Amino acid sequence: MLHLRAICPAERTDAVLAALKAEPGVTHVVLLRGAAVDPVGDVVEADVAREATDQVVASLCDLGVDRDGGVTLEQIDTALSDAADRAEEAAPGDGADAVVWEELLARTGEESRLNATFLSFLTIACLLTAVAVVTDSPVTLVGAMVVGPEFGPLAAISVGLVLRRWDLVRRAALALAAGFPVAMLITAVGTWLGSRTGLFDPDLALAGHELDFVFEVGPFSLIVALLAGAAGMLSMTSAKSAALVGVFISVTTVPAAGYAAVAAVLGQWDICLQSIAQLAVNLVGVVVAAALVLALRNRRGQVRDLGRPLGNG
Repeated sequence: MLHLRAICPAERTDAVLAALKAEPGVTHVVLLRGAAVDPVGDVVEADVAREATDQVVASLCDLGVDRDGGVTLEQIDTALSDAADRAEEAAPGDGADAVVWEELLARTGEESRLNATFLSFLTIACLLTAVAVVTDSPVTLVGAMVVGPEFGPLAAISVGLVLRRWDLVRRAALALAAGFPVAMLITAVGTWLGSRTGLFDPDLALAGHELDFVFEVGPFSLIVALLAGAAGMLSMTSAKSAALVGVFISVTTVPAAGYAAVAAVLGQWDICLQSIAQLAVNLVGVVVAAALVLALRNRRGQVRDLGRPLGNG
């Protein structure tokens, strides 16, 4: 279940309570009159079954609560209540299959920002890939996959395409378009310094070894990217968030970028170009599959207009 808190003008409180009571998936309704200071108003709290959340939020936004007050949602890890059990049973569908569109939009919007944290993680992931390449270490490569933050913007592009939120698409595309070149450039500089200082032997760095699959583009590259994109979006739109770790490990987006930087410094342009092609295949495959999964879950009439601009915080 999700915990909902709404701050609403006093003159709309009765309408908000009526909207909550009309939804069978809502329970534990609490009213605190005059408790809100900024913005001024009443505070209404409730626990909502995940599969009923989207309809409840839509009802509150139709009353203007999002404009003149505020609506927040928090995940409830444990709820010991017969009333909560009845609410979940009464709500249509299954909680694991429900898509809370406002939650998804807020989450992908947050993860699609081009900022110092995103660039730092992406750069570290590419540098780890460079270390994995010159040491022929699959374990280090897996670490680079897990550290890489690129799935956030990829998911954001998919959400933006399905919901026609072009502002989200532009922001996520900018994060990827700026982030990968910066990370690859820093990785190239690090590789050049390592080769010049004797940290590794350039002649042996790209010799045939266990990591060649990173730049070997083939039909399975696209298949894996499609499956990873589908699994990632299913994870983000359900309560199965732990599956995202498997998604990170399965696709070679960051490894391909790091491999391309190393190959470019060492003058192996064929490997560099193959790695870039691998990167492109993975990026496109993940976005296409994630968008298709989300489109299939975007049933007619399920999504209201989510047209508010994305926040900057």
